Amino acid sequence: MTEQAGIAVDGLSSAQAARLLAELGPNELPISLRRSLLRQSWDVLREPMLLLLLGAGAVNFILAEPLDGAILMSFVVVVIGISIYQEHKTENALAALRDLSSPRALVLRDGLRIRIAGREVVPGDVILLAEGDRVPADAVILDCRNFAVDESAMTGESVPVRKGPTSDAVPVMGPPGGDWTPWVFSGTLVIKGHAMALVLGTGTSTELGRIGTALSSIAPERTPLQREVNRLVRYIAVFGVAAALAVVLIYGSTRGDWLQGILAGIATAMAMLPEEFPVVLTVFMALGAWRISQRHVLTRRPPVIETLGAATVICVDKTGTLTMNSMTVRELIVHGRAHLLGDAQLPDEFHELAEFAVLASPVDPFDPMDRAFRELGERYLSDTEHWHVSWELVREYALTEKLLVVSHVWRSPDSSRYVVAAKGAPESIADLCHFDDAQLAALMADVERATASGQRVLAVARARFSQSDGLPTEPHEFEFEFLGLAGLHDPVRPGVAQAVAECASAGVRTVMITGDYPGTALAIAREIGLPDAAGCITGPELITMTDQELAQRIRTVSVFARMVPEQKLQLVRALKLNGEVVAMTGDGVNDAPALRAADIGIAMGARGTDVAREAAALVLTDDDFASIVGGIRQGRGIFDNLRKAMAYVIAVHVPIVGMALIPVFVAGWPLVLLPVQIAFLELIIDPACSVVFEAEEIDPAIMAQPPRPARAPLFTRRTLVIAALQGLSVLVAVAAVYLVGIANDRPDSVVRSTTFATLVLGNLALILVNRSWRLSVVRTFRERRNPTLKWILGLAVLLLVLLLTVPVLQSAFGFGPMGAVDWVVVVFASLAGVSWFEFYKLSSVATSASVPVLSHTSGEQP
Repeated sequence: MTEQAGIAVDGLSSAQAARLLAELGPNELPISLRRSLLRQSWDVLREPMLLLLLGAGAVNFILAEPLDGAILMSFVVVVIGISIYQEHKTENALAALRDLSSPRALVLRDGLRIRIAGREVVPGDVILLAEGDRVPADAVILDCRNFAVDESAMTGESVPVRKGPTSDAVPVMGPPGGDWTPWVFSGTLVIKGHAMALVLGTGTSTELGRIGTALSSIAPERTPLQREVNRLVRYIAVFGVAAALAVVLIYGSTRGDWLQGILAGIATAMAMLPEEFPVVLTVFMALGAWRISQRHVLTRRPPVIETLGAATVICVDKTGTLTMNSMTVRELIVHGRAHLLGDAQLPDEFHELAEFAVLASPVDPFDPMDRAFRELGERYLSDTEHWHVSWELVREYALTEKLLVVSHVWRSPDSSRYVVAAKGAPESIADLCHFDDAQLAALMADVERATASGQRVLAVARARFSQSDGLPTEPHEFEFEFLGLAGLHDPVRPGVAQAVAECASAGVRTVMITGDYPGTALAIAREIGLPDAAGCITGPELITMTDQELAQRIRTVSVFARMVPEQKLQLVRALKLNGEVVAMTGDGVNDAPALRAADIGIAMGARGTDVAREAAALVLTDDDFASIVGGIRQGRGIFDNLRKAMAYVIAVHVPIVGMALIPVFVAGWPLVLLPVQIAFLELIIDPACSVVFEAEEIDPAIMAQPPRPARAPLFTRRTLVIAALQGLSVLVAVAAVYLVGIANDRPDSVVRSTTFATLVLGNLALILVNRSWRLSVVRTFRERRNPTLKWILGLAVLLLVLLLTVPVLQSAFGFGPMGAVDWVVVVFASLAGVSWFEFYKLSSVATSASVPVLSHTSGEQP
């Protein structure tokens, strides 16, 4: 068992951690509690549609029609049940997303480093902190190197505070603020360095918990889509209220029955009120975010789902996203001679290069490159004099923006001189070794040859320094000797080439950004299918370019090499200047500005810092480029299905409104739709638009379409026109059945039955034709599964048959008996009302097949 400051630092066992988590609860602050069932019911009852139902029920009781009133009241109960079910489903999805996207922590458990959700940290855990981490709990530092923390969330002071290890055998927490204190606090940000700390407080026992800061205090912002839908709802609601008042006045003045006029007015308002729009939007966004999370993409901001389908460029890091981030040392180069590593022993002339590459790496490495060098030493040097397990690390000179080199100073037990090992970017090592122009040219030639095969190349150097002299403040003061180059191989992730090709077919460019040399970057670009004819732009070249020059070059260049994180922001701005909708990946602290500036910021979940995660709109849980493409596909599918659901809502309300209004204006014509009938229709419409269409499979051809324009509204002119035409055609079919019944002097109850049945079946036919705006109904059934569809269709047909055949229900709804011929007419009319759209699909597919350039529509939208 190892110790720091007299405290065991092997961490808790898994069993201890589980027991403490059960006893003390999760490491999280209180969030707003779920509403009680009574409060949920009250909130639903305040909705306009429910108020209209209650009003209609009250009028029926006044008219001494208690059965009608009781049926309406039962519909109120059913609607409340459906609404509460939908809300619970939405809240469960959002709660699961919160759990998945909570901050993570690197802890020692059972003596091993493991990464866990921040909510699972318990007192007694040993946590490992690094630059960019959000501190998961209140803790005391046991060991640290060059460690500084931003405690402005606690103190309001923006200057980072330096930290040091505790000297207390029994550590306790102190107050925030002050330099060289050993305490770190939950929610603060690590600015630089590394630390090992012992957790003392979690959840409400932290300083942050005592202050009372909670995520629930952040007010959710309305998205552009929400604003668009709310605006449409307001317009229709105002028009609906006006129409309802007109119906009451006309009916009451022409027929003298004001109570029936009120019922007719309520029916008109219910028919026109588009209360489904907000429900559909909420359900689609919440469940859509959950479905995207199943593709290893977490949604941190709802508006990003709206933006995903409009993405035109993905800027992606090479290492770890396009590649496996699983490094192996493939080649060593000394004095221009290269050696490919294999099963054979390492030649003696390469031993010193391998030795100092290992010495320039951490003893217990975490970074994949450092692990690769450690594995190199264990494999080839462990039985030689070049393997130094007894040496003591005295000092580390960390990599900086100005000097891309890591230097380690070691003390040998049998030497009076320090041994210094350095590894890093070849040009930086050349600078440390004071290369002249000829030496630098020869070095870069070796680098170019190595990078041409896709390797990542680092240089290694050594120095010696007297122990009697104080160590210098920077590595430049050592007299370094160049040893050679090491080429590392990072294999491309499986499926990346296919994902890049899929993006290209979807009109989405892939832009690769890397800190590697141009040769490495171009080799990887060729391997994954990125266009490289325009070459690449390097970081130094980017510095000399104006914004206009970069905006012009970036139209054709897809590979950017030798980039530093700060230059990502410049690339984002140049792409947006060209009108692109930009998705940008990042994992480090310095990536945060670019992630914020991008239209879609994507943080790495496995290796990314908490700062990057908080700046991003999406988080990849597996750091895989293919997951980004899957997220775009899912985002397009969600928006596509949302459009179809909204079009269905518009279409289905047209015949309902029409049949609520038409009988009012002709004296003697029987009313078809009273509130009780419309309430029954709503029981079909609500689940259909929010459940059936949400569960619809994504069109396989959706990634063969170009991105939709970023500012394209949900309700395009074509969408509104087709939805209106669908509704009007069903209205014509329903009205025809109604008028034929009146012309043949059929009883009012039978006319009402045939008309209502045609309207219900026409509603179901609208569901079927709107499942796909590209495939016929038959092909859609054959090629796509939708488990919810059969339940909605089956239940609707069963209830309709019961209403029209069971005498008690017939009487309650004012229906009469229907014969076999009536049923044939009803089915034929309901199908005829939507049949034109099937022919429209065929003609649209034929037209698009003959036109080589795709229009800017998403998925199946015509």
